[in-house]
Amino acid sequence: MSTVEQQLDDLKAEITSELPSDISVSSVKYEGPELVVYTRDPKKFAQQGDLIRKLASKLRKRITVRPDPSVLSRPEEAREEIMNVIPEEAGVTDLDFHADTGEVVIEAEKPGMVIGRHGSTLRDITKNVGWTPEVVRTPPIESSTVSNVRSFLKQERDDRRDILEKVGRQIHREEMSDDEYVRISTLGCCREVGRASFILSTPETRILVDCGDKPGAEGEVPYLHAPEAFGAGPETIDAVVLTHAHLDHSAFIPLLFKYGYDGPIYCTEPTRDLMGLLTLDYLDVAAKEGRTPPYDSEQVREAIKHTIPLEYGDVTDIAPDVKLTLHNAGHILGSAVSHFHIGDGLYNVCFSGDIHYEDTRLFNGAVNDFPRVETLVLESTYGGRNDYQTDQEDSERKLKEIITETYERDGKVLIPAFAVGRSQEIMLVLEEAMRNGDIPSMPVHLDGMIWEATAIHTTYPEYLRDDLRDRIFHEDENPFLAEEFNHIDGGEEERQDVADGDSCIILSTSGMVTGGPIMSWLGHLGSDPDSTLTFVGYQAQGTLGRRIQNGWDEIPTSEIGAVGDNGRGTLSLNMNVETVDGFSGHADRAGLENFVKTMNPRPEKVLCVHGDERSTQDLSSALYHEYNMRTFAPKNLETFRFL
Repeated sequence: MSTVEQQLDDLKAEITSELPSDISVSSVKYEGPELVVYTRDPKKFAQQGDLIRKLASKLRKRITVRPDPSVLSRPEEAREEIMNVIPEEAGVTDLDFHADTGEVVIEAEKPGMVIGRHGSTLRDITKNVGWTPEVVRTPPIESSTVSNVRSFLKQERDDRRDILEKVGRQIHREEMSDDEYVRISTLGCCREVGRASFILSTPETRILVDCGDKPGAEGEVPYLHAPEAFGAGPETIDAVVLTHAHLDHSAFIPLLFKYGYDGPIYCTEPTRDLMGLLTLDYLDVAAKEGRTPPYDSEQVREAIKHTIPLEYGDVTDIAPDVKLTLHNAGHILGSAVSHFHIGDGLYNVCFSGDIHYEDTRLFNGAVNDFPRVETLVLESTYGGRNDYQTDQEDSERKLKEIITETYERDGKVLIPAFAVGRSQEIMLVLEEAMRNGDIPSMPVHLDGMIWEATAIHTTYPEYLRDDLRDRIFHEDENPFLAEEFNHIDGGEEERQDVADGDSCIILSTSGMVTGGPIMSWLGHLGSDPDSTLTFVGYQAQGTLGRRIQNGWDEIPTSEIGAVGDNGRGTLSLNMNVETVDGFSGHADRAGLENFVKTMNPRPEKVLCVHGDERSTQDLSSALYHEYNMRTFAPKNLETFRFL
């Protein structure tokens, strides 16, 4: 008998000994990081509200209780009883029964009312019908991404259960080594912005943190074939942790499955959905630009199927010697500071991912309070000594001035923005400004994936700032449903109509002017001296956005199409060009220093990454002198050994 089988037998015996004699346990299984207990007495289990919590505390495991399929009531009978238990105002839109696991997925407009106070309504459902309820939100704005992900995972339930059981056995396998060390190997984003990728390794476990592309640098993949990474074989990677969905962190996650990786991806639920949206678009853009994509849509589906979503604050076993906890990073929807607890109190490493330390209109600021942290891997995008951004109030004032002045010239304001994060932040500013009369009311056209990304934001309001979440819960107050917002479906004819029409604001991807619909808008509006191109986000070195920021006023029409050609094969950029700092999803120099200064506990070592050479070295030097801690500005392909 394998050690895992023996573990499960021992756990079944221990659980049985803790339960009242009238509650049986038919089987116990590992499914990913969870211990799943099947019982023929689900109703009695539900009647004892604290039983699961007490078992989880005693066994120090995440526990899910499911009914043995042999005792389930028929779905049509259960449906009626469930609807009698749930308040009508919860707005249930669908019930989906899965007899193999005894789960019923309840989709509702107000999931909180299905859950009830401290889970009371969920327990009532199980008490009445025996089925185990799982609740998901009906998106206030219809999202094809969320719908497609949910239906795909439903269709792949059998495969997914096999994956989870395999992962569960890997996590709970017996430790093989007596050595004690922790290593971090840098595979990308060191002294550069983009292609984030690291290997965190112990004698027992190898974890890949992020796997992204480099904006403006086609084909620059992280050093995955280095001996520290896949050079040792994809089967040597135990888990992948994705901090957030921006392509400079997620673009090559599907590529791992092409190389032969077959393990789990840990991230938040919105990160999973956004990863699907952005990587599929990545393939679409590559095809339109005549480039050979590095992977295909089948690998994107594999990545989604292998994702194990975690909520902020949940401590989760992801390997025999590693526990992972994700915390809000304040950067984009679902972005996470990833905290790794290694061994039995041996060592703690924290990867910041991308962070925003102060509250924004969209998110609460990044969490920096942990039980322990010895080493912090810290982003340094704005780590340079002069990288101080305007505060948000001043930034909003400047944006409103630009819009008003452009409106008075009968021009149009063109804002390149990331579909995820900056676009929604700007939408909130514009909605409030028009509602309060701070700027004239005018159409706000959303091009590219912005509307779809916004729909995903409204699906997961629990990841948003507290007051915004409350507004989204009330349909008549949902700021993203303001009448000024118009979704453009991407047709050139519609863009031409907008370009020929009255004053308006256009939010368009891509945020660094490296492809996508923004190129078409430059063709339509670039030669118009009454209009204004307004940058609100970071423009990486090597991108067209950075070149325009630095004064370029002749753009090759090969990059934007023939629209606006001046006969010299270029477009004369006559638009006004403005930059409004303060809307970035990244902390500025002060925010990064404050993140470390107020971090509890303060780390012993800091690796400054994800910034150009000047930024990483400036921040590393400042933290060393200010806090007397060991700091590094590593290069790619360095390995740091701790202990």
